[in-house]
Amino acid sequence: MPRIFVVEDDENIRLLYSMELKEAGCEVITSQSGYKLIEKIEEEEPDLVILDIKEVDYKGLDILQDIRNHFHDLPVILLTAHDGFKEDMKSIAADFYVVKSFDLTELKKKIAMALEKKLPG
Repeated sequence: MPRIFVVEDDENIRLLYSMELKEAGCEVITSQSGYKLIEKIEEEEPDLVILDIKEVDYKGLDILQDIRNHFHDLPVILLTAHDGFKEDMKSIAADFYVVKSFDLTELKKKIAMALEKKLPG
């Protein structure tokens, strides 16, 4: 069962993603902020991180850089309300990007792709 860490400040979105991903057979860990995220990743050892790019207390792209510096092979999917962030060079460190939606079809597809890359076979 894949362990997915969802970092999202919006409680409704966090709960939706958690419920949907649990139904899809994933173990889900959530956080409302990027505060001490590196320590939380070390503790929880997720297979994938879903990261809101517009974190309130810590910019998502800065968190992404921290994750990459500590966990080179950990897949990260960036969540965004729009795709304007792609102009920021820091965003190239993400494995995939998903525009936030209440339809999780695209997100689930990207999760499957990221996990396949990390856990071949």
